[in-house]
Amino acid sequence: MHAQNDILAAPIPNEILNGATIAFDLDGTLVDTAPDLVASLNIILAEEGLPPLPFDDVRKMVGRGAKALLERGFAAAGAPLDADQAPLLVERFIALYLGRIAHESAPFPDVVDTLIALRAAGAKLAVCTNKLTHLSVALLDALDLTRHFDAVVGADSAPAAKPDPRHVLATIAAAGGDPARAVMVGDSINDALAAKAAKVPTLLVTFGYTEAPVETLGGDLLIDAFSDVPSACIALLTSCGPGTTGL
Repeated sequence: MHAQNDILAAPIPNEILNGATIAFDLDGTLVDTAPDLVASLNIILAEEGLPPLPFDDVRKMVGRGAKALLERGFAAAGAPLDADQAPLLVERFIALYLGRIAHESAPFPDVVDTLIALRAAGAKLAVCTNKLTHLSVALLDALDLTRHFDAVVGADSAPAAKPDPRHVLATIAAAGGDPARAVMVGDSINDALAAKAAKVPTLLVTFGYTEAPVETLGGDLLIDAFSDVPSACIALLTSCGPGTTGL
């Protein structure tokens, strides 16, 4: 964990996790999905006569949904996405991506063991993602992760997508949780903004997908390894009372 997260040094009873809700972003937080997303985007670009984009450039664009990825990808390729063409290209992209949804995508290290440990401690787990719900479930099913979650709420299943706080609140409600005893775990500015507006403390991973340095996104705690999620959530649940965020 980062040195600035001094609060994590103090031992705290694991009972704090019992009944708490931990909401996770998907792309860049639970699963490294960039390889399959980049491949799908580059196939679309090639079909449109455009050059492929470097992996590292596209990786930073992931996490805002299919349409946003296409818009940013086409702009980076030097051909802004035509508004009239966008719906068909989004449909084509989703079909391509669904067909290879877990060819190269994989959970980040320690994800499975950490989810098992959180559930064993009595936490409710949910996925709060700007990915479409059916794509999210397809990915989680392919990786045998769905069974760990009480709810999966994609952008199309929420009143509005992150950074709107209603996405976080709808996800917590779908898991049967209480925002006063919840944590949002993510990797991007959308996760941080949505959770802050929902008055839910935010834990950000440093290995995810973000254009701006993760230290500048406003998360309450940062972690470098997924195995640190339980202790970080315990610290946040202890330090952030109902209706507040920040340590």
